[in-house]
Amino acid sequence: MKKETQCIHSGYKSKNGEPMALPIFQSTTFTYDSTDDIGRLFDLKGEGHMYSRISNPTVAYYEKKLAEMEGGIAAVCTVSGQSAVFVSLFNILSCGDHFVTGSKIYGGTTNLFAVTMKRMGIDCTFVDLDSDDETIQKAFRPNTKALFGETLANPSLEVLDIERIAKIAHKNGVPFIVDNTFPTPVLCNPIKYGADIIVHSTTKYLDGHALQVGGAVIDSGNFNWEGGKYPGLTEPDESYHGVVYTKTFGNAAYANKLRAQLIRDFGLCPPAISVFLTDMGTQTLGVRMKVHCNNAMRAAEFFEKSDKIEKVIYPGLKSSEYYALAMKYLPKGQSGVLSVIFKEGRKAGIKFMDSLSLARNVVHVADIRTLVLHPASETHRQLTDEQLKAAGISPGLVRISVGIEDIEDITADFEQALRAVQV
Repeated sequence: MKKETQCIHSGYKSKNGEPMALPIFQSTTFTYDSTDDIGRLFDLKGEGHMYSRISNPTVAYYEKKLAEMEGGIAAVCTVSGQSAVFVSLFNILSCGDHFVTGSKIYGGTTNLFAVTMKRMGIDCTFVDLDSDDETIQKAFRPNTKALFGETLANPSLEVLDIERIAKIAHKNGVPFIVDNTFPTPVLCNPIKYGADIIVHSTTKYLDGHALQVGGAVIDSGNFNWEGGKYPGLTEPDESYHGVVYTKTFGNAAYANKLRAQLIRDFGLCPPAISVFLTDMGTQTLGVRMKVHCNNAMRAAEFFEKSDKIEKVIYPGLKSSEYYALAMKYLPKGQSGVLSVIFKEGRKAGIKFMDSLSLARNVVHVADIRTLVLHPASETHRQLTDEQLKAAGISPGLVRISVGIEDIEDITADFEQALRAVQV
């Protein structure tokens, strides 16, 4: 099926006499006829659900949809995109390990990596993934266990050269983890280009309506975990009856360990009702992304004509240094997010935002409504000036998530707000 069709029909398929809509299994617990039945579930030898902290039928159907859409072998849903990023790494890293990450990533992810995970004894090296192969290679160490990047960097919108970076990761014997939140599976499937693990904040376009916080991790099933570098997957897990994940689950070892160990222990399971609502949003994802992309391109062209704007950052523009990569990895559209840099800097950006009427100034992105954000004073305010620069953020940068309203209404709002900005 094409992606637009998968949005609707993947995952749950009703049978004779069953509800057409995805059912909400709003229950913490599931009953069985014998202790042996439940015992098989605890031993990871049977299929089914026993407790919603580990798995739930509603959630499982949506996980199947995401896996199919991304071309993976299995998916695991979490309570947030941030938790998905964390467990995608913590599933294979422990105290004393190291990973490499792109420097131009979401500010919350930067803080998670540089502060919180560091307190856990997990170190990381930030490197510009636009750098040449030799520079990136220097970031690797003997104890490096993963490489992380974003398909479209948030908010600086660099396009990741997935194929090239995947080769570097695999040369070093580590998996390549890619946050594919902004493009969604409709616009890009990084697994096709060598990515091993995909992460999503389902809070964004997959939901699309600012209703539910959520996340997901998709396992490609392609990475070879053998060789001694990932004992958590290849040696007995004493917390689960000595199961060896690679032997028991084969190519789906990573996803099953994540669920059986981390979702269970951290309690990161999303509620059934939340996933039901997210799935409702995903069903229209294919239609919405076309409008988001078209509106964002029109908005980018509008801002390019303004003498108050120093630079428009949108990879779909031919003037973008990422245009060639965008055409390779995102030929169907470059998502609905763009950034503009005001010539007069921070004050001009804030004045523009405060003068908007239709667009909303909120700490959110990838919604049906047009949203604006000033990263330097909002989402990325915890970063130093040096870190802001490394993340590709200038004081005058405003991130704009273009909604699916009529584009003439959107640009009219931008036009009246620009008039309030003094040059």
